[in-house]
Amino acid sequence: MRASLRCLQQRLAQRPNSTSFIGLGRMGSEMAYNLFSKQLAVKQESRFVVCDALPAAAAAFRQSFTATFPGCDIEIAATPEEATLASELIVTMLPSSTHVDAVYNGNETGGIIPTLRGLPPALARTTVCIDSTTLDVDVSRAVSASVIATGASMVDAPVSGGVTGAKAGTLAFLVGGTPDAFQAVQPILSLMGQRIVHCGPAGAGLGAKICNNLILGVQQVVVAEAMILGQKMGLDPAVLSSVIGSSTGACWSISVNNPVPTALPAASPPCERDYEGGFATVLMEKDMGLASDIASKTGTALPLGDAARRLYEEMIKQQPELARKDFSSVYRFLLNAN
Repeated sequence: MRASLRCLQQRLAQRPNSTSFIGLGRMGSEMAYNLFSKQLAVKQESRFVVCDALPAAAAAFRQSFTATFPGCDIEIAATPEEATLASELIVTMLPSSTHVDAVYNGNETGGIIPTLRGLPPALARTTVCIDSTTLDVDVSRAVSASVIATGASMVDAPVSGGVTGAKAGTLAFLVGGTPDAFQAVQPILSLMGQRIVHCGPAGAGLGAKICNNLILGVQQVVVAEAMILGQKMGLDPAVLSSVIGSSTGACWSISVNNPVPTALPAASPPCERDYEGGFATVLMEKDMGLASDIASKTGTALPLGDAARRLYEEMIKQQPELARKDFSSVYRFLLNAN
């Protein structure tokens, strides 16, 4: 018992120099790498903690990071509770509302909020939580209120820029929270992104992100349709992409995430890797669903958004192998339907 108490006391004493990152998926692992490496460049005694539902993901991240930064102090936390005890700064990047609820409110392994409640008030007050998950706005606001009630601070900070932006450190962070909380996290977020925007109070960052992804989800579908139509008229995909990319149809889905192999000779979008390594279709379908849910609550019509959401749903149902592929694989789905 005494040994456990000494271990806990030592861990709590190290919290000011420690950062915990929970969620090491495609986006999270790249974000954590940038955050840790840049913190290390500024402060050599920085400590890092990683936590993931898949222990193998945390182990692989630590192995990769320490191979580049030998001797770096990086710990694997088995639970969100351990990650919270270890660090004043906690960043979460999770798949959905359900995962955020489990990590923050706790399940059989404990969560961030119950752990914060058990800390001495002075330690809770120095804790900062940043959640970059794209999730239901109401769930996010409830979690934020519960975190703040412990004395800690929190912002919702979903991102735009995809896996490519996460790897390059060029993400845009859309932040919801108080002005003071925004000022506190801005230097941290700048280590992972280039554009940090305060969108308003808790939940505002998510609202902006969901609107953005609503556009993106529709955009990717119509780009796929146009590329199929053009090829059926005998147009070369690279020529057609160049024309659209320099005309009024220009958009991210044509110039960066083009769904047609060979259409962007100088780039390497997911389609060049069998649609691997991008933003999964199942996640885009989730985000489109979030937009539909908010639209229902606010009485907003989304004729194109709902049509695109149904298309992604059907795509996953008919070709489940595309669920984890980049959502630009909607091109492959539509191509097979023609």
